[in-house]
Amino acid sequence: MTTMPPDPISPYGVTKVVGELYARVFTRTYGLETACIRYFNVFGPRQDPTSQYSGVLSRFMLAAIEGKSPIVFGDGEQSRDFTYVDNAVNANLRACLAPDEVATGRVFNIGTGKSQTLNDVYAGIAKILGFSEKPIYGPPREGDIQHSLADVGRARAELGYQPLDNFYEGLEKTVAWYVAEAAK
Repeated sequence: MTTMPPDPISPYGVTKVVGELYARVFTRTYGLETACIRYFNVFGPRQDPTSQYSGVLSRFMLAAIEGKSPIVFGDGEQSRDFTYVDNAVNANLRACLAPDEVATGRVFNIGTGKSQTLNDVYAGIAKILGFSEKPIYGPPREGDIQHSLADVGRARAELGYQPLDNFYEGLEKTVAWYVAEAAK
């Protein structure tokens, strides 16, 4: 388990850290039972690929289903710990049901503990769909980090968290949902 201090590089990241600090203060000051869950790149059915807040996976899937090449910002070698939505739900339930002394006032990283590059993600989507078009590479996005990986050791040790679905299992379920939606 690492204890790397938060060091956000974007305003979005700062808001996440401030939220954790508020939760901790409310626990200490008012006894409010809080637990902070840091989700790492949650994906799954029902993400809106047209939203500016949508994850890259839904955008890649929509493009491929429509027969278009997706845009990859940068060289595609940036990596993320993508976690299927069922893993996030599992973690939430475990945090809610954990004894107060285990979860209250604590922060837990939720992911799979493994990362995939965007190139690998797109290759997986293309393989599942039988799509052969190559992505279009654009300039890197300002403020994006190169690599992100969840250390889920604390969540495993203290909440009994274990990802229910690995990345590729979640990807197959998600692609199947998007294909079914596109067929409607």
